[in-house]
Amino acid sequence: MRAHTVADATVNKVVLAYSGGLDTSVIVPWLRETYGCTVICYCADLGQGEELAGLRDKALASGAADCVIEDLRETFARDYLFPMLQSGAVYEHQYLLGTSIARPLIAARQVALAEAVGADAVAHGCTGKGNDQVRFELTFKALNPRLRVIAPWREWHIRSREDALAYADAHGVPIAQRERSIYSRDRNLWHLSHEGGGLEDPARPPDPAMFLWTADPAEAPGTPEIVEIAFDAGTPVSVNDVRLSPAMLIDTLNAIGARHGVGRIDLVENRLVGMKSRGVYETPGGTLLYAAHRELESLCLDRDTAHAKAGLALRYAELVYFGQWFHPLRAALQAFVDQTQATVTGWVRLKLHKGLVTVDGRDSPNSLYREDFATFGADDVYDQRDAAGFINLFGLPMKVQAMLGVSDGGLVRYAAPDYSRFKRD
Repeated sequence: MRAHTVADATVNKVVLAYSGGLDTSVIVPWLRETYGCTVICYCADLGQGEELAGLRDKALASGAADCVIEDLRETFARDYLFPMLQSGAVYEHQYLLGTSIARPLIAARQVALAEAVGADAVAHGCTGKGNDQVRFELTFKALNPRLRVIAPWREWHIRSREDALAYADAHGVPIAQRERSIYSRDRNLWHLSHEGGGLEDPARPPDPAMFLWTADPAEAPGTPEIVEIAFDAGTPVSVNDVRLSPAMLIDTLNAIGARHGVGRIDLVENRLVGMKSRGVYETPGGTLLYAAHRELESLCLDRDTAHAKAGLALRYAELVYFGQWFHPLRAALQAFVDQTQATVTGWVRLKLHKGLVTVDGRDSPNSLYREDFATFGADDVYDQRDAAGFINLFGLPMKVQAMLGVSDGGLVRYAAPDYSRFKRD
């Protein structure tokens, strides 16, 4: 254990991001013993479900002075998931950012609680080689850089699960589940992630028993199901004509998508800290929302805006993955995204069948796709004779390049086929 420093004496009260797992449970007595401070645990309910059962009692039994559990499911859906959905952000072509997008909200509320109770420090249980430590601490820096940040995994002597269990036993910390899960998991309203175990070998397929949420596509219902999702200015508002709150809408789509085996991805991703990792994710409702929103935008956004937005979505995804939700660039990109969503109103029908999602129809009062334009007179919309001038100007750079070849004694600058066997008439 490291020696105390003068700075340690300034830590009187700390707010700990608390999950109730082994690591954060032993952090409670470790903080008290190492810093001599009061510990207040904070847990955000983002849809973990049964994982929250008995959490407050466990925190108090571990030595916490208090444990605040805040239901943030609607806030999570409305203020974090839906803006990200509207941006089209997907990290490295597949990951819908379920863990990444949750951390800034937890950390922001942790800061707010620290300010409310007069704490001078915040703490988290993230390891020193993962992404989450960055996401928590960048949020702390953005919202209150005066708070001291304590990251026990970068300080303490505990190096294994066995060390942590021994520490828990020595300090009377209740640990109900002592058998280690093969996988490291994170669950919230948006997704369920799996890492570790056999997944550490990217050549091995996932064990079918690993999946806890989505049905095996091969065993999903044989009859396709149609689901209709309606949007108002880019925000999902109803499923099958039933208006729902943001969190309830995602919950409803999770149930529908999961029973059809929708939303499984297997990804080797580039972590922010520089190493690669493999994760398997289940995101049933999010997969349906991304598919529907993308299709509605195809009707409502003009070409240039749609293409620019697709490019910016890559940067937006990086900002979320890198923990930069409160970065000025993310706010600026969000302003652009919000502007693009003004006309994204309408509905999309999706067909779900054995893990697949296909579009079964889409409509919008703001659609830029107008079949009736084709029947208008030439002067109304489109005069085909104008195409010649357009092509001449659009192709001018290519024509100039070809003319340079002619002046150099050639005609073309590619490997032309040999047509010598053909005779001229």
